[in-house]
Amino acid sequence: MNWIKATIIAGAGGFVGTCMRFLSEKFGAAVYGGAFPLGTFIANILGCLLIGIFYGWASNRAWFNKKWNLFLITGLCGGFTTFSSLSDECTSLIDAGNDATFWLYLLASLVLGVLAVAAGIAMVPKKAAGETA
Repeated sequence: MNWIKATIIAGAGGFVGTCMRFLSEKFGAAVYGGAFPLGTFIANILGCLLIGIFYGWASNRAWFNKKWNLFLITGLCGGFTTFSSLSDECTSLIDAGNDATFWLYLLASLVLGVLAVAAGIAMVPKKAAGETA
């Protein structure tokens, strides 16, 4: 696959993921108006779960080819999850004197993110012997 086609596939997934993150942030603000950045937190943890599921599929399903990897993992999950927003929100929490919320957000994001990836991988059943794609 040439790099132009790969870029378009990843970009299409990124567009969908970015729209999903935007809506997640709006949802978080509507549900919870406090200092904790709920929308970004939801996007990042859900995105980690999705990356785990997609990785699980990629590991044992023939249909999950390079195009699906580009669209779902690189594009969709890359656009949906956001380390830069997490970092910006952490800085804002420190600047506002919300030290406890900063630590809760940072540690919960890291620990639950890793656990969500592992859970996503575990959720994907392994192919049975002789099973086709």
